[in-house]
Amino acid sequence: MNAIVGSHDLLLVTLDTLRYDVAAELAAGGRIPNLARHLPGGAWERRHAPGSFTYASHQAIFAGFLPTPAAQGPHPRLFAARFAGSESTAGGTWVHDTPDFVSALAAEGYRTVCVGGVGFFNKRPPLGSVLPGLFEESHWEPSFGVASPTSFESQVARAEEVVAGLPREERLFLFVNVSALHQPNWFHLPGATREAGDSRETHAAALEYVDRHVGRLFAAMGSRRPCFAIVCSDHGTAYGEDGFTGHRLGHEVVWTVPYAQFVLPGPDGEAAA
Repeated sequence: MNAIVGSHDLLLVTLDTLRYDVAAELAAGGRIPNLARHLPGGAWERRHAPGSFTYASHQAIFAGFLPTPAAQGPHPRLFAARFAGSESTAGGTWVHDTPDFVSALAAEGYRTVCVGGVGFFNKRPPLGSVLPGLFEESHWEPSFGVASPTSFESQVARAEEVVAGLPREERLFLFVNVSALHQPNWFHLPGATREAGDSRETHAAALEYVDRHVGRLFAAMGSRRPCFAIVCSDHGTAYGEDGFTGHRLGHEVVWTVPYAQFVLPGPDGEAAA
C-alpha cells in the first residue's frame, strides 16, 4: 500500500450483509459477470468478518482490520495505525498515526467521501452519524436505504456526481456501503412477495441487481487515474440455518464473507501511476 497511497484513487465497497456462499455460487455460475471479471481468478476470496453486524464491523474496517483470510495468520494488513507489537503490520502495510485510515488519507491530501446505505450511515440519530462523520463529505438519502428497490443505482448516480465534481488533480477515497443485500430484499426477485419475505434466493437476486449497476461505479472510479479497489462484505446473515435468522450472532454464515482487491486501470489503461 505504500506504493498505492498517493498514486492511486481508492475505492472501498462494502456489500452489506452479503454471504460468502451465495457470492461464491453466483460467481461460479456466471450470474454476476460485472463483478466476476474483476475478481482475481474470477472467484471471491473466503474471509472472516471483523464483526457480526454493520457498526462493529465498519469500526474495525476503518481502523485497518479488513476481513481476515480464513486460515491461520498472522496476515499482513493493508492499513494499520501505528501500534507497538502489532503482528499484522508488515513492510507493505501503510502505517499511519491516526486511529482510522480515513482521517489518515485526508491528511495525505485525499478527498474522503462516504455514500451511505444502511441505517448506521443515515445521519438521522447521533449513532447514524458516527461512521459517516469520519469522512470529509458524506451522502445519504432515503433512496440509498434498505427499503428502496433502486438503492444501488441511486448510490452509483451520486458517486458519479462526486467523481465528476472533483478537481482532476485531487486524489479521492470513495467509500460506498451497499444496502441492497440487507433485509428487506424480497423485491429484487421477480414473483417474490412481502408476505413470503426474504430468503437465500432473494438475497442472491439482490446481488444480481447490484452486479447490473456496479460497472458504472468502476468506470467512474477508473476515469481519472488508476484506482485500487476493495470489494467485500462486512458480515453475512442467516436464513434459518440451525434455527438462526438475521445477524449479530455467532454463526458460520454470518462470520464468513467474500473479499476481493484489484486495480481498476486509469483512462490510459495503465494499472500503476
